[in-house]
Amino acid sequence: MTAYPNLLAPLDLGFTTLKNRVLMGSMHTGLEETGDWNRVAEFYASRARGGVALMVTGGIGPNLEGSVLPGAAMMASDKDVANHSVVTDRVHQAGGKIAMQILHAGRYAYGPKCVAPSPVKSPISPFPPNELDEEGIEKQIGDIVNAAVLAQKAGYDGVEIMGSEGYFLNQFLVTHTNKRTDRWGGSYENRMRLPLEVVRRTREAVGTDFIIIYRLSMIDLVPNGSTHEEVVQLAQAVEKAGATIINTGIGWHEARIPTIATSVPRAAFAWVTKKLIGKVGIPVITSNRINTPEVAEQVLAEGCADMVSLARPMLADADFVAKAMAGESAKIAPCIACNQACLDHTFSGKLTSCLVNPRACHETELVIEKAATPKRVAIVGAGPAGLSTAMTAADRGHDVTVFDKADEIGGQLNMAKQVPGKEEFWGLVDWYRTMLDTLGVKVELGREVGADDLAGFDEVVIATGVNPRDPQIPGQDRDNVVNYIDVLRGKAPVGKSAAVIGAGGIGFDVSEYLLEEGHSPTTDLPLWMKEWGVADPEQHRSGLAPEGPQPEAPKRQVTLLQRKKQAHGKGLGKTTGWIHRATLKMKDVNFVGGVNYERIDDEGLHVSFGEERADPTVIKAETIVLCAGQVPERSLADALIERGITPHVIGGADVAAELDAKRAINQGTRLAAAL
Repeated sequence: MTAYPNLLAPLDLGFTTLKNRVLMGSMHTGLEETGDWNRVAEFYASRARGGVALMVTGGIGPNLEGSVLPGAAMMASDKDVANHSVVTDRVHQAGGKIAMQILHAGRYAYGPKCVAPSPVKSPISPFPPNELDEEGIEKQIGDIVNAAVLAQKAGYDGVEIMGSEGYFLNQFLVTHTNKRTDRWGGSYENRMRLPLEVVRRTREAVGTDFIIIYRLSMIDLVPNGSTHEEVVQLAQAVEKAGATIINTGIGWHEARIPTIATSVPRAAFAWVTKKLIGKVGIPVITSNRINTPEVAEQVLAEGCADMVSLARPMLADADFVAKAMAGESAKIAPCIACNQACLDHTFSGKLTSCLVNPRACHETELVIEKAATPKRVAIVGAGPAGLSTAMTAADRGHDVTVFDKADEIGGQLNMAKQVPGKEEFWGLVDWYRTMLDTLGVKVELGREVGADDLAGFDEVVIATGVNPRDPQIPGQDRDNVVNYIDVLRGKAPVGKSAAVIGAGGIGFDVSEYLLEEGHSPTTDLPLWMKEWGVADPEQHRSGLAPEGPQPEAPKRQVTLLQRKKQAHGKGLGKTTGWIHRATLKMKDVNFVGGVNYERIDDEGLHVSFGEERADPTVIKAETIVLCAGQVPERSLADALIERGITPHVIGGADVAAELDAKRAINQGTRLAAAL
């Protein structure tokens, strides 16, 4: 008997059967672009061994003009077939199935040769697209079909035709980007001609026993997007044209509504997919923010879809499905939807990985093997750096003891989890607790250790984290001045108006915490939808509420200050920074930059501007919160070094950089792999 009868049930596609209802959704990893096809193969094969029924590759271009970036992976020649065959062979040996996503980026392609139905420039690309003529459209269709034929030749079990997220096929569907008056534009029948021709001709070319997934934008979230009636009409026509499965796409990349960030409620758009159930006869997949077996099972049990797509959760844990099958869901490394090592890397031209699992996309390079000589390892600090070190070292067979002066593990993760929109951090701390117990790590909490306590250990790891930086503002010792640690731990009362000093990641977190006062839209889907202006697409075209975002009134008046003259939040995550900025703006936060902090007194916070210290101003606030950065806490490391002991110093104790959990976890894992 399983706790996930729907999730683990097979899915009969007629000519083949999927062993469960889990699809690993497409992700741009950058692996194909490395040219190391053994590395690509191992990434996918490890997920196949982990039990995923069907995987979809990152987007593969059908031609140069349709490729996302110059030099992006393509499927256009026999050489590409040979490379991709390495991947499909390895996946099949591991007992898995894999489909190749054919991604034509259209006006989203980052290059001057990009093409589109009309010369309407994208707001997220500097390149205006070239309008296609009839001959050009036929070429694009032919190249997409050719990519599918070559994928079949390379051993793929199917292809996913990318028709959502505002890419090429999606661009033909809506008047937002399609201004044509010929047979490819105008009426909806004309506008949907291109995706239907692509599916129909692909099916003719590959035959019947080959999976064709069509990824369909169920809710565009951009002005002049598709209506729900058009979505249903397209889905039914795509089925008739030969698709095997319909997958859900949510929102265009240029939409100003978050769709996969951690502040988006779990399974936030499953209800959109459910609207298509019963209106087509082929299986339908739902997606976005489904990150545990429990959430996936509930989505399927409620009839929202026939299958679930999990992308980033498969970065966090390649064995997601196997652990669910074994009844060990508590051991699944959780995707916290932070975007820091996946999407932020992708959009920065870096190789994808995972904050929680640094081995993601590094399977052949970061190898965890049993230690030849087990050692006694002491780790001081139970934050993300220390915990990742402890887990990996214990997994390798070392005898590990973790010390921390706090009464619970997690370090500053325990502050992050208090921030509205970061509820996933609760699960991350719970997972660490589970894994320490499973791996037999000894944990001594509430104990502050000195150099003498560490005698007898073979290796000492210092992961003592950070201390708040002292901004040295005259008057900061007043009762109405508090630091971010006490605020996020609930130990410092904050008045109805607050001035937050420091606009880095912590300053933004503290501001969001103060604005919400405990009630998070992330845990309340109707409230979240209202705050971001998401509506029922059956009622409003494209799923946009006509009144726009309707945020709740802020619980406090917040002023967010920084010394730098640059825009607030410039150093935040590449794909999530805009969300944090928009959230604070919706809550009427006052952004003040380029300031000098002069003093704090009965009037409030006195500031001036620029090197000339001009325009002295008083920021009137009941409470002033210090978020002025961090400095490494390395007193224990220094004491050990004075005694001639060389410890390993990692995480914030090594470099205090905005509580960088991604770097801390990666550093700890790699250290433990080498001990």
